[in-house]
This record gives sequence, structure tokens and C-alpha cells, in this order.
Amino acid sequence: VSAIWGGMGAAWAACSDPPHAGVDWTACEKVRLVLRSANLAGARLAGTDMNGTDLQGANLTGADLTHASVDRARLSGADLSRAKLVQLNAYRANMAGSKLVGADLTKAEMARANLASADLSRANLRKAELQRTNLEDSKLDGANLTATDLARTNFSKASLDGTRMALARTYRTRFEGVDLSAVIGLTQSQLESSCGDAATRLPARLKQPKRWPCGKDD
Repeated sequence: VSAIWGGMGAAWAACSDPPHAGVDWTACEKVRLVLRSANLAGARLAGTDMNGTDLQGANLTGADLTHASVDRARLSGADLSRAKLVQLNAYRANMAGSKLVGADLTKAEMARANLASADLSRANLRKAELQRTNLEDSKLDGANLTATDLARTNFSKASLDGTRMALARTYRTRFEGVDLSAVIGLTQSQLESSCGDAATRLPARLKQPKRWPCGKDD
């Protein structure tokens, strides 16, 4: 048994408990386990170390992973809808095809994560770190990417209807062929530092930068 993450209160997390809906693994070490298709809906996983763990197809709806770490974990096809992922560490995590509808990813650190074909509709990614993240063919309709670091992030074939991008860092962000016409808060200066092409659709008030398309090394 280990003390609850943060040392607050007299509550205890039963780290030896088997995986089940609502399990309390707060601040436990669950590294490189096989939890494929596990039902962890509503689980308490704040501060939990799950680096390298196989969570493919797992049910994590409504789970609390605040300050948890899933670096290099496999979460492809997992359901994290409405999950609390505030300041989650997910470096190089494979979350392809995962469902993150309405999830709170505020200040999450997800550099080089694979989120291809993921559903992030209405997700809150405010101030998240998404450098070199793969968002190809993902759905970000209504998502909040305000002040998010999107340097060299790949948005190829992504859906961005009503996505908020005010103050987002777009250095060499890949927008080739992407429809940006309904993105909220996008500015000309953000476009000037990003990568797009003639097929990129822009909001009516903005124009295509002269330097598009980017070179192969950008």
C-alpha cells in the first residue's frame, strides 16, 4: 500500500488491487504492465507511473490521470473520454485511434506522441506541449488549443471545425491540405511561421504566406 499522491490526508491507495472500474492506484508504480482492454473507467490514477504500459483498447473514461506519466505507453484505441489528464506526461505515447472527447489535457506534455486518427472533439489542450506530435487524420472539432505549443506538429487531414488556436505556437506546424477556414483565433503571424500549401484553406481574413510551401527540411 502506498500513500496517496501529494501526501494529502490520511487516505491510502491500494496499489496491489487488481484493475477494475474506479480502482484507486494514486501514485502507484504500474510500469510496463499488460492492461490491454482493462476496464479502468473512473479510476484514480493521479501521479501514477504507467510508463511503457500496454493500455491498448482500455476503458479510461472519466479517469483521473492528473500528473500521471504514460511515456512510451501504448494507448491505441483506448477510451479516455472526459478523462482528467491535466499535466499528463505522454512523451512518445502511442494514442493512435484513441477517444479523448471532452478530455482535459491542460498543460499536458505530449511531445512526439502519436495521436493519428484520435478523436479530440471538445478536448481542452490549453497550454499543452505537442511538439512534433502526429495528429494526422485526427478530429479536433471544438477543441481548445489556446497557447498550445504546436511546433512541427502534423495536422495532415485533421478536422479543425471550431478549433481555438489563439496564441498557439505554430513554428513549422504542418498544415498542408488542411481546412483552417473555421479555426478560431488564428492570425497571419501564426501562418507565416507554419507550413502549408495551395490546398490549405484559410479563414477569409487571412492570406497565404509567400514562403509556402515549406522545404523538405522544415
